Amino acid sequence: MPPSGEEKPYRVYRGGRLKGGVPTLAREQRTRAVERDGRWARRGDALPDRGPRKPKRWYRRWSWKRWLVIGFASVFTLVLIWGIASWFSFRSGVIAANHRLPNRVEAVLNKQSGLLLSHTSNILLLGTDSAKSRPGNRHSDSIMLVHTDPDHHRIVYLSLMRDLRVEVPGYGIQKINAAYQFGGPRLAVKTIRLFTGIPINHIALVDFAQFKKLIDDLGGVTIDVPEKIRSNKFDCPFKTQAQCDRWQGWRFAKGPQHMDGQRALIYSRIRENLLDPSESDATRAARQQAVIQAIGNKLTGFGTLVGMPFSGGDLMRPLATDLTAGQLLQLGWVKFRGSTLRCRLGGTADGSGFIVPDEESRAVIAMVLGKSAAQPPKPGSLFGSGCVSGKATLQ
Repeated sequence: MPPSGEEKPYRVYRGGRLKGGVPTLAREQRTRAVERDGRWARRGDALPDRGPRKPKRWYRRWSWKRWLVIGFASVFTLVLIWGIASWFSFRSGVIAANHRLPNRVEAVLNKQSGLLLSHTSNILLLGTDSAKSRPGNRHSDSIMLVHTDPDHHRIVYLSLMRDLRVEVPGYGIQKINAAYQFGGPRLAVKTIRLFTGIPINHIALVDFAQFKKLIDDLGGVTIDVPEKIRSNKFDCPFKTQAQCDRWQGWRFAKGPQHMDGQRALIYSRIRENLLDPSESDATRAARQQAVIQAIGNKLTGFGTLVGMPFSGGDLMRPLATDLTAGQLLQLGWVKFRGSTLRCRLGGTADGSGFIVPDEESRAVIAMVLGKSAAQPPKPGSLFGSGCVSGKATLQ
């Protein structure tokens, strides 16, 4: 017999004793269970069904390291999808620009040696304005050579004044911008290569009339205006002649300004500043350089890159070029990494509308090719040749 007050190791039933040890509850647990069951019995309710035990959610068992891996994988996947969509959108626009280039132009270009990322290249930019072009008067409004030098992390913009007196093959002595009128971009390439002695590897025709929409699509550009400007009357913004008669011309304040497509295009066209009679076509070329560089900076900006899958084709609409999508990306990387040198080929006015190349022209070519240090135009020279670096401007 077990001692008095202790639990028996068996239970007694009417049918006899159940052999073997029977697990029992502690006295306190048994007392709580009896009281609980009694409460339910007094209320007349059935005993609660606790149901199966709920399993823990799978994501609560994950560590922060696993969450970090999933986050990185998700971001990588999104970036990969964005990159592929951007590439196809941009590539489709470049292919369309390749088809817009007139036939037989590529035949007169010097073959590119190696990648743009690692080899020098010379790209001819010819700016035209289809909105105001007339048959028989298709001069190139802007002529610029872009020289890339990846070894020295440098990119050079060389403007050629449109009234330079040069030899046009087959047409004798003419203004340099007349070559485009006589023989299109093919003859322009031959003329500029003959005059400068610089081989031309690629060409891009820029339609300034479409720059307005491009700049608007980019959300405008910011340009640092060196001096206050009041232009002569051209492209009157009003509808009636009476309003245009009272209008005094376009005005630009000094300093950085955010311009939409219309104002940026007007700024690049101004040839005469009524507030500064010393300005000339050379100053106009500098303004065009500023606009083109501002567009280049905006094209490589974060906001433009984010929207590339939706606007990549539209960004190429003003261009006709032989450059491939891969070469344009390489050019963008060279520009991003390199410093900038701005140069001009000019001379002295001869009174008949021509600008005769000055003695500094040959020296400027050497500066462009990195064979000598940059030197600015001579003081007081309206159309002089020279180069400036950094944030300095050509006067």
